[in-house]
Amino acid sequence: MRYHCCDPRRLEVLRRSGSDNAINFVEVLDRAAPPGVARQRTLFLRLLRDGFTLSPENLRIDGGERIARVGIAWCAPADALPAEAEAGLANGLDDPARTLVIRTDGEGDFSRYTLALVANSGDDQPPAGFDPLLSRIEFSFKVECPSDFDCAQSLPCPTEVAAAPDIDYLARDYPGFRRLMLDRMDLLVPGWRERSAADLGVTLVELLAYAADNLSYRQDAVANEAYLSTARRRSSVRRHARLVDYHLHDGCNARTWVQVRLAEGSGDLVLAGGTRLLTRVPGIGAVIEPGSRDARQAMAAAPVVFETAHTVTLHADRNELLFYTWGDAGCCLPRGATSATLRGRPPLAVGDVLVFVETRSPTTLSEHDADRGHRWAVRLTGVDDTAIDPSGGLFEEPAVDEPREVTRIEWAPADALPFPLCLGVESHPELVFAVARGNIVLADHGHTLPDEALPEVPDAVRRYAPGASQADRCGTRERVPVPVRYRPWLASQPVTQGFALADLLAATRDDTPAPLWPASQLLPLDPRHALPRIALLEDDPQLPPWSPRHDLLGSDAGAPHFVVETEHDGRTRLRFGDDRNGKRPNPGTRLRARYRVGNGVSGNIGADALAHLVFDPALYADGPDPPPDPTAIEAIGNPMPAAGGTAPEDVEAARRDAPHAFRTQERAVTADDYAAVSERSPEVGRAAATFRWTGSWYSVFVSADRPGGAAVDAPFRSQLRRHLERYRMAGYDVAVDAPRMVPLDLALHVCVKPGYFRSDVLAAVERALSARLHPDGSLGLFHPDRFSFGDPVYLSSVVATAQAVAGVASVRVDRFRRLVNGSAASLEEGVIRLDRLEIAQLANNPNFRERGKLSLSAGGGQ
Repeated sequence: MRYHCCDPRRLEVLRRSGSDNAINFVEVLDRAAPPGVARQRTLFLRLLRDGFTLSPENLRIDGGERIARVGIAWCAPADALPAEAEAGLANGLDDPARTLVIRTDGEGDFSRYTLALVANSGDDQPPAGFDPLLSRIEFSFKVECPSDFDCAQSLPCPTEVAAAPDIDYLARDYPGFRRLMLDRMDLLVPGWRERSAADLGVTLVELLAYAADNLSYRQDAVANEAYLSTARRRSSVRRHARLVDYHLHDGCNARTWVQVRLAEGSGDLVLAGGTRLLTRVPGIGAVIEPGSRDARQAMAAAPVVFETAHTVTLHADRNELLFYTWGDAGCCLPRGATSATLRGRPPLAVGDVLVFVETRSPTTLSEHDADRGHRWAVRLTGVDDTAIDPSGGLFEEPAVDEPREVTRIEWAPADALPFPLCLGVESHPELVFAVARGNIVLADHGHTLPDEALPEVPDAVRRYAPGASQADRCGTRERVPVPVRYRPWLASQPVTQGFALADLLAATRDDTPAPLWPASQLLPLDPRHALPRIALLEDDPQLPPWSPRHDLLGSDAGAPHFVVETEHDGRTRLRFGDDRNGKRPNPGTRLRARYRVGNGVSGNIGADALAHLVFDPALYADGPDPPPDPTAIEAIGNPMPAAGGTAPEDVEAARRDAPHAFRTQERAVTADDYAAVSERSPEVGRAAATFRWTGSWYSVFVSADRPGGAAVDAPFRSQLRRHLERYRMAGYDVAVDAPRMVPLDLALHVCVKPGYFRSDVLAAVERALSARLHPDGSLGLFHPDRFSFGDPVYLSSVVATAQAVAGVASVRVDRFRRLVNGSAASLEEGVIRLDRLEIAQLANNPNFRERGKLSLSAGGGQ
């Protein structure tokens, strides 16, 4: 069986050019081996040209699962075999001068191996004179092993599921009073049927309904605000919920990635953080000067305002970057890709953000039909600008025998491509179907207002009578002076609720070794962690600014903290401390509020909605350099829609959820508690815990079942132990174990309906009973996520799954038991029962038979 080169077009170009050598195909000598020659241990490697000099140090075979690496015993050209080669080994080869005979020290396993030509044993680069892309090839030692299935795999694109709309229903009090009075009038005055709004009786009813609504509010206001279930003011509900450790959030602003395009040939440009970006206004240019006529006209149109979250240096060479496909005209970045190659040497660095954009439809070849949903932002974790394709010029029209500089880029798995991105089609290799856009800056919704002067802190006190324990019954009672609370209102609304995005861009994610925050995790942030984007400044510049907090429960007596409280109508009030929890402003202090307005879902604008940049030289006043020339900015736009804009949380949801917040178990006492808190970790699907006496104390052994059947390795054990540390009781040790996997042995005979091919039906049954994740997102019956601790395996579900496959007439179960110490009673009972720490497993992997075995046979069909 021969494994041919994966890129025949590149191989043909190299054959015509006469430059580098390359791998044509590799053949595994199996059943056709001469007598005395071990099967699956001899490889015939056909190269593009003869005259090569290769030794075992230049060969590497790795990639297996059971047997990770296969060694090389000897290698030689087919026309110059060594003495240890068997007689007749090279008989029948059509071109021995271009064939390298390789003898391995083993036959490998059922996995796909990679045969690579390297410069030496410690280098990954190809030998001199060999093409860097066609110096390695994948193959299998077991290619001639019998199989009923087609080796070709189909990868259909799954359909996207549309989100269901969120419908909110509201109610009011006034119509209820009006309806009640009208119904009562029907009983008291049966002859009166007038319902016109101009009728005197209806007018009186509506006046009474209004008065009743107003009086009922005033009558119950004080008592209602004292309880969570009856409080009407949003600030009251917020405080009650916070006492039971529930945070009522006030929404969050939206965030988006924005590209700033520079004119070709312009130099570098530093764009300051806080630069305003506006949605499209007809008749206005891309760059607007503050205070100009265009600025007034643009703001009069009430655009949605964003501001850049950080300072960034822009380069004209990063406007639009082309992908490099190494000569493959029909290439695409697959779903889940975390690396790519770019043309040339663009000025990129680790931490930069690129947005991949489909610019042309691969089916209609039209730019207007490009899928706007095929846009994705990635944050670079690796940039290699030293790569060269020595044969790159040969793939151009006309061909040029010159090397091409390329840049390899990588990004985090969290930013993995969620869709396949087509880079080219073979019928039109000259067209560009996707590009990477640079000069990307993160911006969030909100507009910074000029500093607002707050009222002066009053120098007034109120005197209250002392309590009974402090009063002298025989003497006079001294009244206790209490300073008047300072609670100013802000003039504008809504105050922006957001995050310090500049700090997030410079921080690592969860203090892990992974570099920086991925781009995909900077948009969907939890609104409960958002803070008002406001700061209070005093006249003395030496004093630190006052900063907002969710509450003052953890603030020291001298901490300059305050809380922003928003009411139902959007009005915002500031609440300060009392010199015990948070600092109280001194009487006579004058504060200036510097804050942003713009919040909620109104910031979730569509793609390409931002079109104008307000270049403010005042943002560069504190820098060492003068402001740059804004004429170099050619255009701006957001390639992707804004995301993260969230409306303020409904107080009714807080009334419903807050009473249960304090019931969340924050300590682990029983074994079930340890299992429950372990499952709060996103890395744990299901968990089971067991107490064991270890001689001097109890130890808690937590068995974790990870999503997708991931391994319980040393990094995961350390992470889960850190997660359990805050819940662990003193005197108890915690250990993390892997679950006890129980492999199954299952044999089915399938009767195929007439008109169906047996191999196709068996392949579909094997797919339905597999442990794999299918391309359409569905799971096989024995996928690791379908079974957990103690879940029994029922024979009925196996038969039903197989019977549901198209083309199956009937199913006969020949074997249904555990693989180790199995019992025939399982087949009779129709169930395999498992202990509390056991998990069923049927991987059906020929390399790991101890993980379960599935045997299928068929009859009927054709």
